[in-house]
Amino acid sequence: MADETTDATGATGAAAGGLAALTAQLERMGVEHKTAEGSAIVVLPGTRKLKTVCLLTPAPDSLRIEAFVCRNPEENHAGVHEWLLQRNRRLFGIAYTVDAQGDIYLVGQLPPSLADEDLDRLLGQVLEAADGDFNKILERGFASSIKKEWEWRVDRGESLANLEQFRHLAGE
Repeated sequence: MADETTDATGATGAAAGGLAALTAQLERMGVEHKTAEGSAIVVLPGTRKLKTVCLLTPAPDSLRIEAFVCRNPEENHAGVHEWLLQRNRRLFGIAYTVDAQGDIYLVGQLPPSLADEDLDRLLGQVLEAADGDFNKILERGFASSIKKEWEWRVDRGESLANLEQFRHLAGE
């Protein structure tokens, strides 16, 4: 029998207790999180983008997810935005967007109740997109800066370890 904050499928949401139910669900799933200002904050570890911070905000009629991906590109805005729009076609439950400053986010607006496996899938999609797409966004929007950084490090004998994936941009 389900309690008052969780239904038989493990679903939660505003109808089942809002933030308290969401945090209970995250705890049940073993997902580390904090709460602040009506939201649950989850930090997803990555390999390319070292971490992705997700904000999960329950409302009476929805669950909003938002994750910062990258700051406003320095160049090739049209190319970056076109790539993001094309990438949106292959994402589940989330989409790329930009804020008023041009910074890139992943956002989603979902039903207020999600089963554990659906919330897990959603968080997995955020991680896969933010981490998997990070270098592609950098290549399109920061190529000149990456090339300058490469040259600066080579001139000074500095390590190139965290730039190796961008060797092709340096012309080597």
